Amino acid sequence: MAHMKYKKIDKTGDELSILGYGCMRYPHKNGRINFEETEKQIRIAIDNGVNYFDTAYIYPQSEEVLGKILSEGYREKVKIATKTHISKIKSMERLKKVFQRQLKRLQTDYIDYYLLHDITLEDWGKFKEIGILTFIEKEKKKNRIKNFGFSFHGNINNFKKILDDYDDWDMTLIQYNYIDENYQVGEEGLEYASSKNVGIMIMEPLRGGMLINKLSKESKKLIKNFPIKRSPAEWALKWLWNDERIDVVISGMSSQEDIMENIAIASEVEPNSLNEDEFELINKLRNNFKNNVAVDCTGCGYCLPCPYGVDIPLSFSYYNDKIIFKRGVYYSVFYLLKTTENKSYASVCAKCGVCESKCPQNIPIMKELDNVNSNLETWYYKLLYKIFKFVQRVR
Repeated sequence: MAHMKYKKIDKTGDELSILGYGCMRYPHKNGRINFEETEKQIRIAIDNGVNYFDTAYIYPQSEEVLGKILSEGYREKVKIATKTHISKIKSMERLKKVFQRQLKRLQTDYIDYYLLHDITLEDWGKFKEIGILTFIEKEKKKNRIKNFGFSFHGNINNFKKILDDYDDWDMTLIQYNYIDENYQVGEEGLEYASSKNVGIMIMEPLRGGMLINKLSKESKKLIKNFPIKRSPAEWALKWLWNDERIDVVISGMSSQEDIMENIAIASEVEPNSLNEDEFELINKLRNNFKNNVAVDCTGCGYCLPCPYGVDIPLSFSYYNDKIIFKRGVYYSVFYLLKTTENKSYASVCAKCGVCESKCPQNIPIMKELDNVNSNLETWYYKLLYKIFKFVQRVR
């Protein structure tokens, strides 16, 4: 049986599982969170040693579902990290109401790690104007907030400014994986946070599943032929856990198989254990990925809902599939099957720009949706789609 490994966070004193559970991508059924399956998976994770759970106020129903599951004798076995977003906070009164609502949703009297969600330097200024630091200080004295931190998707300079502007940050949550070593805060930000002795949690370790599901044939062949046999997920996670500066890697696991595989990987890793040949393989996988992927979308869904109904993550997913796997007819027809009935295809985009202001990856979404349109919605693909639908009806 795999045995979870833990790391003590110097700033907080907590012993946290090196594998954290991301609560943004619960399993769904018929368009809704599948509570029974989610409950089963979360309990399996806890029973196998996972004790850090990451959720947020703006993740649809995530806090409620987690709170309900943990209320059945599991709350004291885990640390809850949740977040509040500046878009929901305009005053101290509103901040207090949101926090009370989060406690109620999570069915708890305290939050272990309370984060400012996806903040920019401007957001940090607004939070300070509202009085966030006084609020945090008071809630810490009441033991309703144990630790305070922030998640970040911006550039390295602003990341450093936010870290430097407050001496009592307990932790930070950053996007990092072998593709994003020099993206957003990247390696430089990781080193800077480490020098500040704050806890470092990692999100998007598998790039929203892209480092598993969007690998090219060449990358898959490289992995298959390497003397050490590992899955794509294992290579990506081992690369992160090889870095002793990283405390917790948060994975959005949506199946029991994912959970058990990640727990097995976490039970075997050691910092500074990868050799030169293994790093060389990672470098090749990194270069192959960057040369093949069309849009660096992680599928987080922050851009949704689109005011005009475009399913932006789905559009980019099929576009990437067509480019990576070079099967234009297959992915174009199935893209149209998924999007035509509810008119969620790329060409519906009205260029309002709402999505771009919310994208943590800073993707030029409107431009890329034009590319999706010109690649997947051509007249001949639409004709093939109509033929396919006709054949389905007459069968």
